[in-house]
Amino acid sequence: MACLIDRLDHLVLTTADEAACVHFYCTVLGMALQTFGEGRQAFVWNGQKINLHLKGREFEPKALHPTPGALDLCFIAAVPLDQVERRLAEHGIAIECGPVQRTGARGPIRSLYVRDPDRNLIEISEYA
Repeated sequence: MACLIDRLDHLVLTTADEAACVHFYCTVLGMALQTFGEGRQAFVWNGQKINLHLKGREFEPKALHPTPGALDLCFIAAVPLDQVERRLAEHGIAIECGPVQRTGARGPIRSLYVRDPDRNLIEISEYA
Protein backbone atom coordinates (compact mmCIF):
# COMPACT_ATOMS: atom_id res chain seq x y z
CA MET A 1 0.00 0.00 0.00
CA ALA A 2 1.29 3.46 -0.88
CA CYS A 3 1.94 6.00 1.86
CA LEU A 4 -0.99 8.36 2.36
CA ILE A 5 1.22 11.29 3.43
CA ASP A 6 3.02 13.63 1.03
CA ARG A 7 4.91 15.87 3.48
CA LEU A 8 4.78 17.66 6.81
CA ASP A 9 3.09 21.07 6.54
CA HIS A 10 3.76 22.41 10.03
CA LEU A 11 4.31 21.38 13.61
CA VAL A 12 3.40 23.06 16.87
CA LEU A 13 5.89 24.16 19.51
CA THR A 14 4.59 24.98 22.99
CA THR A 15 6.63 27.57 24.88
CA ALA A 16 6.69 28.85 28.43
CA ASP A 17 8.62 32.01 27.41
CA GLU A 18 7.38 33.57 24.20
CA ALA A 19 10.00 36.33 24.00
CA ALA A 20 12.95 33.97 24.55
CA CYS A 21 11.49 31.48 22.06
CA VAL A 22 11.00 34.17 19.39
CA HIS A 23 14.55 35.41 19.96
CA PHE A 24 16.03 31.93 19.52
CA TYR A 25 14.13 30.92 16.40
CA CYS A 26 14.14 34.34 14.71
CA THR A 27 17.33 36.08 15.83
CA VAL A 28 19.61 33.08 16.35
CA LEU A 29 18.31 30.68 13.68
CA GLY A 30 17.07 33.36 11.28
CA MET A 31 13.45 32.26 10.81
CA ALA A 32 10.79 34.90 10.15
CA LEU A 33 7.96 35.58 12.61
CA GLN A 34 4.54 35.42 10.97
CA THR A 35 1.30 36.56 12.59
CA PHE A 36 -1.86 34.93 11.26
CA GLY A 37 -5.46 34.25 12.22
CA GLU A 38 -6.48 35.98 15.40
CA GLY A 39 -3.00 37.00 16.51
CA ARG A 40 -1.42 33.55 16.32
CA GLN A 41 2.29 33.35 15.58
CA ALA A 42 4.53 31.02 13.63
CA PHE A 43 8.17 30.74 12.62
CA VAL A 44 8.46 30.44 8.85
CA TRP A 45 11.36 29.67 6.54
CA ASN A 46 11.81 28.13 3.13
CA GLY A 47 8.16 27.04 2.71
CA GLN A 48 7.95 25.50 6.19
CA LYS A 49 6.31 26.55 9.44
CA ILE A 50 6.35 26.00 13.19
CA ASN A 51 3.21 27.28 14.90
CA LEU A 52 3.82 28.75 18.33
CA HIS A 53 1.54 28.06 21.31
CA LEU A 54 2.00 29.70 24.69
CA LYS A 55 1.70 27.21 27.57
CA GLY A 56 -1.79 27.51 29.05
CA ARG A 57 -3.13 29.44 26.05
CA GLU A 58 -2.90 26.76 23.37
CA PHE A 59 -5.09 26.87 20.26
CA GLU A 60 -7.76 24.14 20.07
CA PRO A 61 -7.59 21.39 19.14
CA LYS A 62 -4.20 20.67 20.65
CA ALA A 63 -2.02 17.76 21.70
CA LEU A 64 -3.26 15.87 24.72
CA HIS A 65 -0.31 17.03 26.85
CA PRO A 66 1.30 20.11 25.25
CA THR A 67 4.57 20.57 27.09
CA PRO A 68 7.47 22.98 26.64
CA GLY A 69 10.68 21.04 26.14
CA ALA A 70 9.13 17.87 24.72
CA LEU A 71 10.35 18.26 21.12
CA ASP A 72 13.41 16.76 19.48
CA LEU A 73 13.80 18.46 16.09
CA CYS A 74 16.38 18.12 13.34
CA PHE A 75 16.92 20.99 10.91
CA ILE A 76 19.11 20.84 7.80
CA ALA A 77 21.32 23.93 7.71
CA ALA A 78 21.26 26.30 4.75
CA VAL A 79 24.95 27.11 5.33
CA PRO A 80 27.99 24.97 6.25
CA LEU A 81 27.95 23.65 9.82
CA ASP A 82 31.03 25.70 10.78
CA GLN A 83 29.02 28.87 10.03
CA VAL A 84 26.22 27.53 12.22
CA GLU A 85 28.73 26.95 15.04
CA ARG A 86 30.00 30.54 14.75
CA ARG A 87 26.45 31.97 14.79
CA LEU A 88 25.52 29.93 17.85
CA ALA A 89 28.70 31.09 19.63
CA GLU A 90 27.93 34.74 18.76
CA HIS A 91 24.60 34.34 20.56
CA GLY A 92 25.99 32.43 23.52
CA ILE A 93 24.22 29.19 22.59
CA ALA A 94 26.10 26.23 24.04
CA ILE A 95 26.61 23.19 21.85
CA GLU A 96 25.50 20.17 23.86
CA CYS A 97 26.94 17.58 21.49
CA GLY A 98 28.76 17.52 18.18
CA PRO A 99 29.61 17.71 15.51
CA VAL A 100 28.75 14.01 15.25
CA GLN A 101 27.78 11.66 12.44
CA ARG A 102 24.11 10.66 12.24
CA THR A 103 21.65 9.37 9.66
CA GLY A 104 19.10 11.75 8.19
CA ALA A 105 16.04 11.03 6.06
CA ARG A 106 18.17 11.12 2.89
CA GLY A 107 21.44 9.67 4.14
CA PRO A 108 24.47 10.47 6.31
CA ILE A 109 24.49 13.82 8.11
CA ARG A 110 26.86 15.69 10.40
CA SER A 111 25.03 17.24 13.37
CA LEU A 112 25.27 19.70 16.25
CA TYR A 113 22.87 19.56 19.19
CA VAL A 114 21.69 22.58 21.17
CA ARG A 115 18.75 23.41 23.44
CA ASP A 116 16.20 26.12 22.76
CA PRO A 117 14.92 28.28 25.67
CA ASP A 118 12.27 25.66 26.54
CA ARG A 119 14.97 22.94 26.56
CA ASN A 120 13.72 21.28 23.36
CA LEU A 121 16.57 19.37 21.72
CA ILE A 122 17.50 21.05 18.45
CA GLU A 123 19.73 19.17 16.02
CA ILE A 124 21.24 21.26 13.22
CA SER A 125 22.78 19.19 10.45
CA GLU A 126 24.40 19.14 7.06
CA TYR A 127 24.40 16.24 4.62
CA ALA A 128 27.77 14.57 4.20
